[in-house]
Amino acid sequence: MRRFVFILILMMGAWLVEAQENDSSEINLGYVQDGDTIIFKNIKEIPVFPDREFKNKREYRRYTRYIQKVKKVYPLAVEARELLKKYEPEYYALEERKEQRKLMKQLEKELLDKHKNELKTWSISDGRILLKLINRETERTPYSLIKDFRGGFSATFWQGIAKLFRNDLKAGYDPDEEDQVLEEIVTLIELGYL
Repeated sequence: MRRFVFILILMMGAWLVEAQENDSSEINLGYVQDGDTIIFKNIKEIPVFPDREFKNKREYRRYTRYIQKVKKVYPLAVEARELLKKYEPEYYALEERKEQRKLMKQLEKELLDKHKNELKTWSISDGRILLKLINRETERTPYSLIKDFRGGFSATFWQGIAKLFRNDLKAGYDPDEEDQVLEEIVTLIELGYL
């Protein structure tokens, strides 16, 4: 009977050890200090944001609407980043300007077919948020992207259209000052809190 209990305990111990998950953080080299080994370990960065204090319900509603707009627009900015990574090397590999234009027109047609109905329902502020997020994701202003891929005339034309709707394609993204709230919301979306 003792032997049976001992084997049962060993099997349970082996099962418990197998059920544990490995630590997913990366362990780097360490150093020895006063006879102790100190190991460096990479851990995830935890962003800390100040608590939002709202003066009234109206300000709170405005903030929650802003969150909803960012959640609606953010996937398109991420898609823009991915498309830029995919097509930029292909675009610059083409030697003739005619082939480059053909590639851009084809890409533009695909994007319009995919997002045309969705974009028709957007407001001007949704577009403004998208411009900021494209700048954040690609690290280039929308104006410079248009100028690089479609030419200076197109960039100037679309800048004029944007100005009519109180937008600016040349406006940068400033996560520390002007766009601090937007950066906070996007970080919370990326972490899965929103």
